[in-house]
Parts: sequence; structure tokens; C-alpha cells
Amino acid sequence: MNNTGLKARILLITLIPAGLLVLSLGSYFSWQYLKQLDEQLMERGLLGIEYLQRPATRALLVGEPESVQPYLDGVLNRTDVRAVSLHDRDMQSLQHAGPLMQPTDEPVTLSHLGQGTGLQIHSGQYSSRFLLPLLASPELLNNQSQVFEVDELLGWLELELSHGNTRLLGYQTLLTTLLLCLFGLSLASLLAYTLTRRITAPLSAVNHAVRKLSEGQLDVRLPTQGSREMDDLAQGINTMAKALYSAQGELQQNIDQATEDLRQTLETIEIQNIELDLARKTAQEASRVKSEFLANMSHELRTPLNGILGFTNLLQRTQLNPRQKDYLGTIEKSADNLLSIINEILDFSKIEAGKLVLDNLAFNLRDLIQDTLTMLAPGAHQKDLELVSIIYRDTPLGLSGDPLRLKQILANLLSNAIKFTGKGSVCVRTMLEQQDGSQVVLRISITDTGIGLSQSQQKSLFQAFSQADNSASRQVSGTGLGLVIAKRLVEQMHGEIGLNSEPGQGSEFWLTVRLNIADQATDDLPIAPWTGTEVALVEPHELTRQALLHNLEDLGCTVLVLDDLSALQQRLLQQPPGTPLLTLVSSQQHNASSAEVNGQIQRWIQDDRCRCLLMTHTQEHFDDLENWPADRLQVLAKPICLRKLHQACNQLLNGPQPGVRRTERNMPLAGIRVLCVDDNPANLKLVTTFLDELGARVLAAGGGEEALQISKEQPVDIIFMDVQMPGMDGPQTTAELRLREEQAGLEPVPVIALTAHALAHERRQLLKCGMNDYLSKPTNPEQLLQCIQKWTGQQFSDSAADILITHTAAASGARNESSVLDPREGLRLAAGKPELARDMLAMLLASLDQEYSEISHALTNNDPEHLLERIHRLHGASRYCGVPDLRQHCLQTETLLKNDEPANLAVRELLAAIRRLQQAATETSFL
Repeated sequence: MNNTGLKARILLITLIPAGLLVLSLGSYFSWQYLKQLDEQLMERGLLGIEYLQRPATRALLVGEPESVQPYLDGVLNRTDVRAVSLHDRDMQSLQHAGPLMQPTDEPVTLSHLGQGTGLQIHSGQYSSRFLLPLLASPELLNNQSQVFEVDELLGWLELELSHGNTRLLGYQTLLTTLLLCLFGLSLASLLAYTLTRRITAPLSAVNHAVRKLSEGQLDVRLPTQGSREMDDLAQGINTMAKALYSAQGELQQNIDQATEDLRQTLETIEIQNIELDLARKTAQEASRVKSEFLANMSHELRTPLNGILGFTNLLQRTQLNPRQKDYLGTIEKSADNLLSIINEILDFSKIEAGKLVLDNLAFNLRDLIQDTLTMLAPGAHQKDLELVSIIYRDTPLGLSGDPLRLKQILANLLSNAIKFTGKGSVCVRTMLEQQDGSQVVLRISITDTGIGLSQSQQKSLFQAFSQADNSASRQVSGTGLGLVIAKRLVEQMHGEIGLNSEPGQGSEFWLTVRLNIADQATDDLPIAPWTGTEVALVEPHELTRQALLHNLEDLGCTVLVLDDLSALQQRLLQQPPGTPLLTLVSSQQHNASSAEVNGQIQRWIQDDRCRCLLMTHTQEHFDDLENWPADRLQVLAKPICLRKLHQACNQLLNGPQPGVRRTERNMPLAGIRVLCVDDNPANLKLVTTFLDELGARVLAAGGGEEALQISKEQPVDIIFMDVQMPGMDGPQTTAELRLREEQAGLEPVPVIALTAHALAHERRQLLKCGMNDYLSKPTNPEQLLQCIQKWTGQQFSDSAADILITHTAAASGARNESSVLDPREGLRLAAGKPELARDMLAMLLASLDQEYSEISHALTNNDPEHLLERIHRLHGASRYCGVPDLRQHCLQTETLLKNDEPANLAVRELLAAIRRLQQAATETSFL
């Protein structure tokens, strides 16, 4: 209404009420009239059928239904009667007058017609039918010789009334009402229009005068308008025009003065803006210098620290007395703490500079959380804390995102919880908060029983270089950057992070992250493999007991929870001889020491009453338990991971698992032809060995040209191709292969990129050039199986899962203390094959001298392309060996080179890492 003119408003105000009134009255009276017509039609039908009821009943009693025909013909002469029929009791027509009756709808019962007579009224679109049962009444029976029972059904009388006349009258009524409504509205419109003309004409004159005044014509004056109100308005406008005319000169003078003042003010503001811009540029330059300083200093400090850590590890393996070992342990711990502080500062500087890019890799959520807990368990157990992980069953495990950064977030929050918790527990709970198609929002909470935080401490907790306790006497160390980095990383994952805490009642840190569901990282553990197996559980800590109960139920076990060892003793006495009970016992009991628990378990095992899984802290070591067979006793350190629990229970229930023999039954890739392309012999040997073990027919090529020649000579089902190769690299080879396939009209062969390190934009380029997918080195048999199944549609048997479990079990074990050379990690990367692991390491070590020379030469000649090529080659080789120190330096250096950032310092650190690896290999007799 705000944009509607006065004329339109008057018309609306006049016509709307009049129209509503006319329509309401017309509709009401029309409805009443139509209703009366319907009721009159029903009454005529009722009168007609009542008129025929008595003669029809008498005719049926005497057995002469034809005698009623004159009555039927007479009824047809009545208004609206269309047809009438007489039926026997089985609804068979006896007499009929008029045309065939039309079909009708379900019966309609009227409140005031035919009540108590059994009359049924059926209404249709064109007619209504009245159906009346004919009963033998007493007065009619007295005159008949035939015997009928009183109220016995003799037949049916049916009368049909046409709706034609009624509808015609209804239409006439509606038309008359409509014409009257239109006439009323037209009359109201005419009156309203006349009224508006008398009002809007003076207003138009006033509007025209005001517009002239606004254009500067201050000599305009209005005449009298013919009404008192409009004359007052015209006089007011004339007075205003006179005042404006007299004030125009004064206003112009004021404008000139204000313009001069404004010009001087703008000059002052321009000078201030120049000064502010200079200050802003100075602040930005200072921030950039600070970030570069932090990054450079972090690299400068990491170089001697890596040397300290490396030589400390080497020195620890020499012959030392206890005091020297203690001193070295202190040095190593201090250096590790300093290195973690430097890493946090480096991460913070990357985040501030906006150079931290998240990866999108497939990972298993449960393994990621449990690996993080396992990494932090020694620190927690040193303070006698329980670490617990609870993942709700509806939470998807196969996800894709940045697992390294998610693990960093969890490690920061868990480390913070362990720092500020003196006794009790730290629990990680993971649940599904929302799922939208292929994306999920997870909520992860870390709850501790520590000192808690006040409101003032909580406000400053997520600020850089700030801690909950900033006093000079604080008991925990750190930079105060851990939570800030976690917050920034969570925000990059499109999530939130928060805290609920009260002093003295512990804290709960929670976060939400948005991740994609990934089929490549689904859970490979069998579903409920031991359904019905009874397990006794003795765990005094409530949260740990709840987590273990959850895991055992996932394995299909029937769990008997016992309070202490005495209750377990009574249960074992009830166990039948020769059927030992599977038992999970914690070494930490309220009423018994660890030594007593150890001794009691050995007695039960010796009596063959149970098969025991002993759960210990990482600080506990029981040398006397190592002599027991693996199928009678297993020792696992808390927190208990589901994968390790499955392996331990598998050995306790089924005995030691021998290596899987290479037979046709467990060769899931039998018949699959695979082409592997890599210029690094070590990488090529590892992948071909994996595929050969799985039964595939493997073809190997050392470069792009050779791969094209092989694919031309013999068909293959899938190609695993390295990205960076001399001559024709992976993308060029793939593009040429796609061109040949298009020219020959062949189906494209799936090409999977194998790359040690690829940035996000590089991965997109790999897919654009014609590659179907990519795998990050190091690859393992499980990844190869899943990838081949995805792109070839090959369905694997259950034995494939057995192979993967066997490989995993063979390669499991504690991480070697040395970060330079880790044989256990090399064994894991080689899928548990010792000979292959030794061959891979030997091939890497044999190439180190040449790689060192090539990298040094490229660094001296300032040749970044050749430098990136050699470092990428070395990075790919290090991915398949247990050399974490060298691999980490290759990753950092390659990332800097690909981002065109200064990398000379990182290259020198890489060269130092090569020498450390050679020295470590020499001391362990690998060279």
C-alpha cells in the first residue's frame, strides 16, 4: 500500500467493503436457495415413493405385481421423476416405468427424511435414487389368504429423480445473483471515481507547484482550491515559497563558507590516510619478517637438534653405565621437548602466513584415534592415568581428509589433558553428529579428571603464547601454541572447537570436523568373528571396562564382567576340565599388586583353566611371562586397540597362525594383468613383489616409453604408474596412452598414479591428464587390492582378507627407538617379508652416495629442476624403507621446492640426514 496513489486507495477503500458485502449476501442467499431446492427435490422423491408404497405392497402380497404398473406410469408425470421400478426381495426387477436408471454414489442419509422406514437415498451426479423396502404390514395381512409374517420383506420399490430442473433453477439463481453483484459494484465504482476526482484534482495542482518549487522556481503561487482544507494547504505552500525565496541568498553564502571549510578538512584527512597507509605497510612488513624469522630460526634450530637426537640414539646403543644412560635419557627427552616446541612455532608461522594446505587422504578413524592414544600412553601411564577411547557404533570409520593434521589436533588436546590431570583418566569419545550424503560431521570430545579451568582462564586459552597457568611457578611446560594450532586446524576443517570446565571438576574439550566418507579406508576386520564365545573380563576402571566391553561385543563375544580376581577364581573353578576360559585381566587391581596378579595368572594357565590376555601399563614389564606360549598367554599394553585385541584373541583361540601358503585359493588377483611403471628399481621391485604374492601377472617397465611399448604388445587390466620419471613422465605417458586408445577405439585402461608426495593442485592435474586415481607411497597389499577391486570390478575371496591380516600381524611390533633407521617399520612396509625388507633397504643404501653427489651438485649449480627431480626420486625410495628421518627431510624439502620457497637450508639438512643414515647402517652392519 505504500506505493499506491490516493486515487487507487479511495477506490480500494470504497470497492473492497462494498464488493465483500455484495459477494457475501449474494453467496449466502444463493446457498440458501440452492439448499431449499435440494430439500424440495428430496421431499418430492419421498412423497412419490410413499404414494407408491401401499399399492406396491398390496400387489406383492396378492402376487400380482403387474397391477401396480398404472401407478408407476402415473408417478412419471410428477415433476423431476425420471424412472420407477418394483423389485422382488432379491432385487430382481418386476415392473419398471421410464428409462434405465443411471449409476449413483454411496448411500446418503438425511436427518429429517425417511427416518425409521428403511429408506435409502443414493445421490449421483445427474440423479438421485430412492430405495424403499416393502414389508408386510398387519393391516394388509388381514385381508390376504396367503400367510406372511409381519414385517417380512416382500420386495423393493426404487424411484429415480432427475437433477436437471433443480440444476437449471440453481444456474438461473446464480446468474441473477452475479448480475446484481456486478450492477452494485459498478454503481459503487462510479461513485468512488467521482469522489476521487474532486479530491485528487486539487492535490495534483499542489503537487505541480511543489515540484516547481523544488526545481528552484520560487515565484510560483497557488490560487484558491474551492475547499477549506485545500485552501489552507495552498496558503501554507505560498508562505513557504516566500520564506524559501528570502532564505536562498543567505543559504548560498553559508554554502560557500562550508565548502571552504570542507576543502581544508579533506586535505588534512588525505595527509592522515597517507600516514596510516605507511604505518600499515610497516606493520605488514614487520609481520612478514617475523614469520620468516620464525620459519628460518625453526629450521636453523632443527638442524643441530636432529644431530643431537641422532647421536644420542647412537650413543645409547653403546656400552654405558647406568648414570650415563640416565644422563643420555635426560638429554634426549629435553631435545625432544625442544623439537616439539620448534615444530609448534613452525606450524603457527605457516598458519599465520596462510601457507598451511590440508590434504585429502583416505584413513581409518578408529586406527587414527587408537594410534594417537598409543603414542601418548607412556606419558599418561607415568602419571598412573587411564587412557580410554569410545567410538559409537553409528560412526563411519572409512573417511577422507587430512589424517596427519587430525592426529595433530587430537595429540595436542590429549597432551594438554594429560599435563593438567594428576590422577584419574582421560577419555576420548567420538560420535556422529550429522550426515549429509557423502559428508559427515563428527564430534570428538576429550574429557579429563584434572584441575579444571576458571572462566578467566578459559577466555585466554585459545590465544597464542598463552597458557592456563602463566605464573612464574607453573608446573607444566610448553609454548602455549598447541590449542591455538588445534583451533586454526579445526576451523580449516569447517568445524568448531570449545571447552566446558569448572575448577576442581576436570575439563571437556570438544571439536567438530566435516569429513568425506571414503570407501578406500573401510574397516577390514571381520564382523563378529567369535559369536557366542564366552569371555571373562576383570577391569577395575569403569571407563576402560566400558570400552573393552564395547570392543568385545563388536567381536561377537559374550562378556562376563567380574569385580575382582576372587570372583574370577570362583568362575574358573566352575569351568569344565579341558575347556579353558578366555580371560582378560588388568594388571592394576584394587586388592592385589601387579606381582600378585602375575603370579595368579600363571597358576591358572598352568592348571589349564584359562587362556589369558593380560592388560598392562606401558611402564610395566614382566620378563617371566615371555616364556609362555602365545596360544596360552598374551600381554598387551593399554590402551587396548581393537585391531591388536583381535590379533591377540585370534592367537589365544586358534593358536599361532602360520604364514599363508601361496596356493590358488589365496591368490585373489589370479588372472589380473598389471603393468607397473617406475624408474626406481627398489620401488618397482616392492610393488611387483606385492602383486606377485597376490597372484597377479605382473609386467614391469622402467620408463614411459617402455610402458607404451608393453601396453601396445599385450593387453593389461590396470596400470600403476610413477609420476616423475626421466624422459617421458607419468602424465605424458598417460596422455599418449589415452590418445592411442581413442584412435584405436579401445576401452581405456585404468591408470593409477603412484606418487611419494603431491600437493593438492598437482593431484588435480594428475586426474585431468587422464589418470583415474592416485595412491600415495608407500603402498601396501591392502591398498593395491582395494584399488584393483575398485577399477577392475574383481571380487576377492575371504582368503584375501586372511592374507592382509597375516601381513599385518607379521609386521606388527613396537617402533624402534632410532628415528634414523627403523627395521620394524621397514618390515611393516614390506608387508611382513624380511627378505624383501632387507632387499629394499640394501637398494636404497647402495644409491645414497650417488644421490648425495647429485643433490650436492644441483645445489651448488642452483639447478632447482634437477634438484627437485633427484629429491623426488629419493623420497619415493625412502617411502618403502624404515628410514623415517630421511623420509621426513625429503618430504619437507620437496614441499618447499614445489611451492617455490627458499629450500637451501632444508637441502643441507637432507644431506646431513643421508650421512646419518649411512652411519647408522654401518653400525648395524647394513653396509
